[in-house]
Amino acid sequence: MQKILVVDDDPQLRQSFDRILQQEGYQVLTASSAEAGIESVRQHHPDMVIMDFRLPGMTGIEGFKEIKNIDAKLPVIIMTAFGTTDTAIEATKLGAFDYVIKPFEIPDILSMIQKALAAGRFMRLKVHLDGTPDSSSNEHDAIIGRSKPMQNVYKGIGRVAPTDATVLIRGESGTGKELVARAIYQHSQRNERPFLVINCVAIPETLLESELFGYEKGSFTGATSRRIGKIEQANGGTVFLDEIGDMPMSIQAKILRLLQERSIERLGGRHPIPVDVRVIAATNRDLEASLARGSFREDLYYRLKVVTLQLPPLRERDEDIKLLTEYFLHFFSQAMNMQSPGITADAIDALMGYTWPGNVRELSNTIQKGLIFNQGCPLTGEEISKALVAPTIESSEVHQLMDIGSWARQTLLALKETSPSPYAQMMNQMSAIIIGEALKTCHGNHSKAAKYLGLSRPTLIAKIEKLHIKTQTVID
Repeated sequence: MQKILVVDDDPQLRQSFDRILQQEGYQVLTASSAEAGIESVRQHHPDMVIMDFRLPGMTGIEGFKEIKNIDAKLPVIIMTAFGTTDTAIEATKLGAFDYVIKPFEIPDILSMIQKALAAGRFMRLKVHLDGTPDSSSNEHDAIIGRSKPMQNVYKGIGRVAPTDATVLIRGESGTGKELVARAIYQHSQRNERPFLVINCVAIPETLLESELFGYEKGSFTGATSRRIGKIEQANGGTVFLDEIGDMPMSIQAKILRLLQERSIERLGGRHPIPVDVRVIAATNRDLEASLARGSFREDLYYRLKVVTLQLPPLRERDEDIKLLTEYFLHFFSQAMNMQSPGITADAIDALMGYTWPGNVRELSNTIQKGLIFNQGCPLTGEEISKALVAPTIESSEVHQLMDIGSWARQTLLALKETSPSPYAQMMNQMSAIIIGEALKTCHGNHSKAAKYLGLSRPTLIAKIEKLHIKTQTVID
């Protein structure tokens, strides 16, 4: 269970955080002063800290600096009132993960907490090169393989990691590009500084620029204060730009400026801001084809590929499949608190005979699926074959899908003349149906329904309110 330390002199706020975060499945520690927070960090080693700046005794900035001296990789979110925004910005420059202005919305702070915990995990969790299946702990990730293509990858990591060179990691989906980026970071001279991951596809285009570069107060509607971007937050550290091949052209120009001039400009800003970050980028796109289509800048392409690491697909290193299989058997068995059942020769043959379009990620999922339905005996070729085949759709399900398709067509025809955004309206309708069914299944219990849907409770409640979903609690 992940531990979160809340440092604030307001007992009501601490109590609220304690209740909300425990509902989300976190262990909560609290402290009423910077001094007590520092002691809690030393004794309990939390996974992250949420800290107010206006504290009695030692100031927030002094307490923050001391916490970062104890653990430089500990993510810290700063809470601030409007009058102390500049101080919070200064803390962000000094290494705070982010800051939030009071009062704040619960879904927003929960989202920020999830990102901070993920960032902390990425910085801390070691990536072992060519990890062995009999590792005694699951507290690491590993890049597995002893084939010649993988030996070349290890050599590339070893040569480029100690430098400050920009690295472009190329490879199909599921080949482990993020693991390689983390390995480069962990073996670099910047490994005690921030490591921030930015997925250029996961963030909407309209938000990506402000997420990367930040913005000045008044630069657009809703910009009520200055915001530091991820690149500025990572000053002195490393930024990993995942899926850079899908980055919009307008933002590519700003990344080019970062690489050329080592400076950025916030949205609405008038002056360049010097930054010292190392850039590691990754893509599964054919960048040469993107150049030909005019969807990727040629000057950025050459700036990025100072050093290129090409990750081989699994089908080109099939001699590693057995080693990977043994690793995943051990890893998932340990995670499920069970003894590894082993695997039969015909199962290995089935794995070796498959082309693995999803690469190592697909192999990992296949072994995990096989173990879930296994009865403790060695995995057989039949079980592996079943795990590899996509589930078939029964005829009744086909009719249901046809009904859904018919509903979609009819709804689209009805909306296209009256709604400026029929897609968004249809998705809202479908979301309302899915959430409504989940609430019925869970007898109106919001916490159970949120877990059932894979959402946080505040996110579910926000969607219920937005979509005007009527809920009814049933007491058995």
